[in-house]
Parts: sequence; structure tokens; C-alpha cells
Amino acid sequence: MNLAALSDNLVALAIGIYAVAFTVYAADLAKARTGARFGARTRSTTPAAVTGSANPVDSPVTVGPDGPPEDVTTPDVNSLLDRSDLSRTALIAGRLFTIACSVNIAAVVARGVAAGRAPWGNMYEFSMVGAAAIATAFVIGSRRHRIEGLGIGVAGLVLVCLGLAVTVLYTPVDALIPVLNSYWMVIHVAAAIVAGGVFTIAALASGAFLIQRRRERANDSTPGIDATSRGAGAGLRSETLERVSYGLIVFAFPIWTFAVIAGAVWAEAAWGRYWGWDPKETWAFITWVFYAAYLHAQSTAGWRGTRAAWFSLLGYAAFLFNFVGVNMWISGLHSYAGV
Repeated sequence: MNLAALSDNLVALAIGIYAVAFTVYAADLAKARTGARFGARTRSTTPAAVTGSANPVDSPVTVGPDGPPEDVTTPDVNSLLDRSDLSRTALIAGRLFTIACSVNIAAVVARGVAAGRAPWGNMYEFSMVGAAAIATAFVIGSRRHRIEGLGIGVAGLVLVCLGLAVTVLYTPVDALIPVLNSYWMVIHVAAAIVAGGVFTIAALASGAFLIQRRRERANDSTPGIDATSRGAGAGLRSETLERVSYGLIVFAFPIWTFAVIAGAVWAEAAWGRYWGWDPKETWAFITWVFYAAYLHAQSTAGWRGTRAAWFSLLGYAAFLFNFVGVNMWISGLHSYAGV
């Protein structure tokens, strides 16, 4: 078996493992949501049963020499990193996803060795590498923050990306066309891929933030739902999601800025001008503007939270259109990167 065929087989294997991980993530989410929905009713009646008081709020509280007892509903900062309370299905899903990510990366390496160049010279290869970048960003991010609840969304998006790659975008190993045969392709596209992978996780975190914030507000106004059930099931709280999204965008924005600048330098070497408002260049700049607006919104007290999250999602929508729409539907100097 040659390396090109090995790469194709590894992609197929990665898709299979990602699919299993997605299924396990879905099972864990269903179990967690069911427990949060029906378990909350039981917890709401527990204090009266334990204290024997009809109104547990009026029950006396003994204050020791160290002050009043700690409020058990107050989130501990260390709990954002503590994974001892993760369910078995969540742990299994995470391990499967990590294995699939490793296989995905191996497929990229095999493709690059088979082609004798950087493995992102066409839409198929960019999709394959992009999926690996998204998965890697999630694996690394989940080691630093409690974002395992985003796993089902990440796995689903990676499956769509790889599925389109092998069914619609597949291109056999071939030599690069002359304009792409430049070391700037390695620099420019690699930076865009890294930034895109991180932007993807940030967008999922922003979307989950909007959903979780709405759920928390609904729980605050619903009797019988205590603080411990808000964000139950995935360890996700709106504060955590907002922090994760912001941190990822702060990391990825300079990389995307560098990618845009490197692309301009490459354009000057290839076409004799740094910037010509080609559709790809225009949408790369629009993406940059949206993420710059997000960071500016976060630095302005009145535009944090929900409003800032929408800027994050708009920026990612522009990034996706730049990758899919411009390459496949709009003609321009970058049409050589199409299918």
C-alpha cells in the first residue's frame, strides 16, 4: 500500500472513530440533561426532608469560630479543572475523540509525505488538515478548561468537514500548480489553518454561551431549580464559556492577522501587488474586522456577554464563507484553490 492510499484509509478510520465518539457524547448529553431535569425536582424537596422544617430557610444555622459555613452552590475555581466528577461516558468519549484526532493527524502526515509537499494544496487537503486543527484545538483546550460539553458539537462539525472532503472535495495526490509552489503557501496557509481551528472552538463556545445564558436565566426565574443544576451535565457555565471563547480569540486573532499579512506578501511575489480586493482577500479582511470588533466589544463594559458573543459568531460565519463560498462559488485569483 502506498502512502496516498494509506492516508485515504486513515481518513476513513478517523471518520469511523469520530462517529463513535459523537454517539458516546450524545449518550452522555442525554443522560446528563435527563438527570438535570428530573433530579432538580428531587433536590428542591430535600432540605425540608432533611431538616424536618417546613421552611428550611428559617432553620437555625450554627456559626462556628471560623464564620458561617461555606455556600455549597458557590463555584470553586479549581472545579473548572477538576475532572473527577466526569461521567464514565464523557471520559470514554474524550478518549475516543483523542484517538480519532491522532489518526486524523497521521492521515495528514501520510498525505504530505506522499505528495512531497505541505498537504494543503487543494480543498480536499485543506478540509482534512482543517478537521485535524479543529480536533487538536479542542483536545488541547479541554485539558485547560472544562469544555467537554462542547464535544458533541466539535465531533459533529469535524464529521461534516471530513465527510464533505471524501465525498465532494476528494482530489488525488498531484503536483502543485506553479503559483502555489512557494514556501509562502506553507507559511500563509498554515497560519490560516491554525487560526481557523481555534476560531471554530471559540465559535462553538460562543454559541453554547448564548444557549447556557438563556437556560440559566430561565432557571433563575423557575421555582425549585437550584444553582447546582444550572450547567449540569457538561460542567458548562456561561462564565466559563465566555472566558474560553475570549481566550481562544485572543490567541487566534494575531495568528489570523499574520496570515492576512503573509497572504499579501505572497500576492506581491505572485501577482506583483500586495492587495487587490480579490474576493478571498476581501472576506479575509471582513473576518479580521469582525474579530477585531469582538475584542473591542469585550474591552467595553456595555458590550460584553451576549452582544460580544454575536460578534464572535459573525466573525466565524465570515471565516466559513471565505473558506467555502469564495472558493466554490465566487471566481477570482484564488479559484485555483477550488475543487
